[in-house]
Amino acid sequence: MKKEMTIFYEVHDNIYVNLTNKCPCACTFCLRQTRDHMENSHVLWLEHAPSFEEVQEAMKAVDFSKYKEVVFCGFGEPTEALDVLKQSAKLIKEKYNMPIRINTNGLGSLINERDIVPELKGLVDTISVSLNTPNADEYHRLVRSKFGEKSFDAMIDFTKECTKYIPNVVMTTVETTITHEEEKQCQEICDRVGAKYRIRPWED
Repeated sequence: MKKEMTIFYEVHDNIYVNLTNKCPCACTFCLRQTRDHMENSHVLWLEHAPSFEEVQEAMKAVDFSKYKEVVFCGFGEPTEALDVLKQSAKLIKEKYNMPIRINTNGLGSLINERDIVPELKGLVDTISVSLNTPNADEYHRLVRSKFGEKSFDAMIDFTKECTKYIPNVVMTTVETTITHEEEKQCQEICDRVGAKYRIRPWED
């Protein structure tokens, strides 16, 4: 498997930050199973997890004025690299005052063995959590988390906690992958935890 050090890459009008290959899930639908890049990015499999100093150095080549938002989302789960994520987000806020989003599976507190959400206050403007399905059993079948059956409830609890500290909290599913009835159930979950619901377009 070819590996590079693509830390920053562009998608549409946003700049994405790729911090790790690690993820506690083996989702049946994950794009990294069938490709090694996104759109016009280089290979996103990292040769090693970058240090904060390496992120800082890579940042020098990025013209942040071209982008609307900085998104922590790569081939791994960004909260697997929590310390580097927090340091990088703080620097981006201080230097460029840009909106920051994290795309996550919502298992960051399980990964880090503590409630990490308060640590994101002031650093993150939007957090987007992959809900995928309103059904816990189906979630386990699709996501195949190493944390097993506690994962679904942990993801819901994580999202609810985010609403206390992060201005914009979103839960997502992908269009055409669940029924309209299930989408209604997802909306009910979002209403219950205080998150917005977004149905993302399918990307082949």
